[in-house]
Amino acid sequence: METLRAWRTGVQRRRGLRLSGLGPAMPPLSWIGEERIAIGGVPPAGSVAGLAEQGVTHIVNCRSRVQVRWSGDLAAEWAAFGPARVAHAPMWDFGRRQRPRLWADAVCFAARVLAEDPQARVLIHCSAGRRRSPMLAYAVLRLRGRTAGEAASLVLSYRTEAELVPAYMHSVEQWLAGAPAPAP
Repeated sequence: METLRAWRTGVQRRRGLRLSGLGPAMPPLSWIGEERIAIGGVPPAGSVAGLAEQGVTHIVNCRSRVQVRWSGDLAAEWAAFGPARVAHAPMWDFGRRQRPRLWADAVCFAARVLAEDPQARVLIHCSAGRRRSPMLAYAVLRLRGRTAGEAASLVLSYRTEAELVPAYMHSVEQWLAGAPAPAP
């Protein structure tokens, strides 16, 4: 039974990656300086367990519910890291405003983990590591006290594939203007 489940998960994962255009040639993780935050695309099939060898201790998955159900990446992350070390920010990448109810908890999760555990290293990923995950990395940096300019500069200088979508940045800034202060 376990072999069948593993085979089915692998088929779903390969099918999801093929349809999304992703594959083993994904760019590597982009660690943001000394911030202990990495931005990346969805890890290739079979490589989730190897993320720990790259220093990852926690994951924020920014792919939509349909995407993670189709490919099985969120389930693989839960299996490899445990549900307490994985947050989900189920967003689509349409280039329009992102509702905080979809991602704010994941941003707070990442900021809290980084504040509480000096050994924590958080991977934030979407499908290609170009738009949604840079947005969340930006939001985490902002919540951790970086200015908008500093956060944007860090994201864009360490993740050259990144695009900070204006509507996404506006969503973050609006949320921060009304967000409670992070716990120490």
